[in-house]
Amino acid sequence: MDKELLAMLVCPLCKGKLKYRREAEELHCLFDGLAYPVRDGIPVMLPEEARQLSVDEKLHDSPGRTGDA
Repeated sequence: MDKELLAMLVCPLCKGKLKYRREAEELHCLFDGLAYPVRDGIPVMLPEEARQLSVDEKLHDSPGRTGDA
């Protein structure tokens, strides 16, 4: 995912930062605990298309952990 595009995107619910998870092709919002899909390189920023993050995913993405963005 393009880093400039990622810097502009925010969660549509809380307007918080998103973390790109390359292996899952998703954008994660830790505050809301949602994962927005990226399909064919296009982020789908619709809350009804997002899935709930598991506890393990939230811990993996928590601050202080290194990401793969």
